[in-house]
Amino acid sequence: MISQLRGRSLLTWLDYTPQEVTFLLNLSRDMKERYYLGERVVNVHQGKTLLLIFEKPSTRTRVSLEVAAWQLGMRTIYSNPQELQLGRGETIEDTARVVSRMVDGVAARVFSHTTLVRFAQYSQVPVINALSDECHPTQVLADALTLWEVKGRVNGVKVAFVGDGNNNMAHSLIAIGARLGWDIRIVAPKGYWPSRRYVEDAEDVGRRTGAVLTVTDSIEEGVKGVDAVYTDVWVSMGMEKEAEERMRIFKPYQVNQSLMNMAGEGAVFMHCLPAHRGLEVTDDVIDSPRSVVWQQAENRLHTAKAILAALIR
Repeated sequence: MISQLRGRSLLTWLDYTPQEVTFLLNLSRDMKERYYLGERVVNVHQGKTLLLIFEKPSTRTRVSLEVAAWQLGMRTIYSNPQELQLGRGETIEDTARVVSRMVDGVAARVFSHTTLVRFAQYSQVPVINALSDECHPTQVLADALTLWEVKGRVNGVKVAFVGDGNNNMAHSLIAIGARLGWDIRIVAPKGYWPSRRYVEDAEDVGRRTGAVLTVTDSIEEGVKGVDAVYTDVWVSMGMEKEAEERMRIFKPYQVNQSLMNMAGEGAVFMHCLPAHRGLEVTDDVIDSPRSVVWQQAENRLHTAKAILAALIR
């Protein structure tokens, strides 16, 4: 499987088969087990370089990628567009042509997913999506590892995403869940439902994996009996002008104790972080024993190592 993945970009899980996603998930778990046995440095990419281009601030994604690269023997170069010629008008395509002749991989956090697509088309090395407005593939692989750890299984996990069903986390959960055979429920107000691209893909892949996708505006219908309740911020970076309207629309979808009680005793709480406490989630939920958000955050490191180990040539 490594030979199939070597040199591939990761822009969205839509481009990967169920078998490839399962392989990377297993590799992530193996990386974590080896980490806790004391094998912190693997050195499979000794002397190679990863370029990080971040249009947006980052904590978990940047730290996990930098530490993962170092533990694989790579060095990293961190930059934002203003520090590159991108900031002075060089095209995305020209930047990709240049830097991909010098580095072994690029991880980019961008406002527009189209930027990643254009960059990858002209890059000679793998391009990894470190977050775009469409999806967040590195985060959701860590979420899948967390669910495997806390629920003891991968296939058949029931996950309810509550909030903005048209955001990058909802799309990512749909894509990876379809490939892992999940029961995925998007619980969102009408008008904030997922992109048809992701819905149609889940329906197609689900015929092979047994995955089921439900999209509803009913909180009780969506969260009843799930293994996990997942939420994300209501106002992402770049949406500040919509903040007031979004907070009004999503207020009934706040994850609080009442909602967690609807889900049932076995449900854990998940969040990709950073959390806006008191908005999409209350303190008594995120700080409760049912919360696995810190486990999710740690798993970003182990899944980043797996992705880099498998994709970088």
